[in-house]
Amino acid sequence: MKKSKLLVAALTLSIVLGGLVGCSSKGSDKATSGQSKATSTATKEAKDNSDKDLLTQIKERGTLLIGTEGTYAPYTYHDETGELVGYDVEVAKAIAEKLGVKAEFVESNWDSLIAGLDAIRYDVVINQVTITDERLEKYDFSTPYTISRAALIVGKDNKDIKTFEDLKGKKSAQGLTSNYATLAEKYGAELVSADGSFSKSIELVSTGRAEATINDQVSFYDFLKQKPDASVKLVDTLDDASKNAVLIRKGNETFVEAINKALDELSQDGTLSKISKKYFGEDVTK
Repeated sequence: MKKSKLLVAALTLSIVLGGLVGCSSKGSDKATSGQSKATSTATKEAKDNSDKDLLTQIKERGTLLIGTEGTYAPYTYHDETGELVGYDVEVAKAIAEKLGVKAEFVESNWDSLIAGLDAIRYDVVINQVTITDERLEKYDFSTPYTISRAALIVGKDNKDIKTFEDLKGKKSAQGLTSNYATLAEKYGAELVSADGSFSKSIELVSTGRAEATINDQVSFYDFLKQKPDASVKLVDTLDDASKNAVLIRKGNETFVEAINKALDELSQDGTLSKISKKYFGEDVTK
């Protein structure tokens, strides 16, 4: 009797433990499949070579490990063949080439992307990370490689709205809780809900249900590249811009300097501008 109870208990424990193992792996990000070798290498190097700076470790390894989403078009995504492509991917590869190493990507969802940098799963995050005061307290950033301004977008035939000041009394399609909505109200616009969607905002302006929308300049360029005949146009931008850059762990000054030098050279030789125009039709790097 005791043996049978023990056997049942053992089988039950086995099933529970098996279930826990399954649950722990379910929902883990893409980096756990086919990319764990790269991340464990970075972590091991950090422990074994604590006397060497990060740039030296990367050069000795021969690869720059880059954290990115892989699901954020047109910045980092998979094309129809399954290859990882995009604006940020090409910028990352160009930086790695300047450093004299190969780019190796580790994909992760956005919510765990920065945590992966903390855990030393990769060397940098290149995924349109915006420079903020809060992030600057904990991380270092490279010089920006993407500059995006608030853009005022109206219908193609609209002749009444030419500047943000002309929004007073006009209907502006916005996500009602967004910073852009606050901006539109500041200029005296009446808000029309677009459910926080860029495409919905454009649709409302195109169909005349709203006269304008304030939205991200880079997103508009991407949209216009996909739909050059769209019945909307950009009429004004604000100088106060969002700046996106390479995210780096603090305490790696030599590495930050090397990244900045690479970006400066890529800007000077026109590489960044060329990549930008390929994806957006405009230069969003300045």
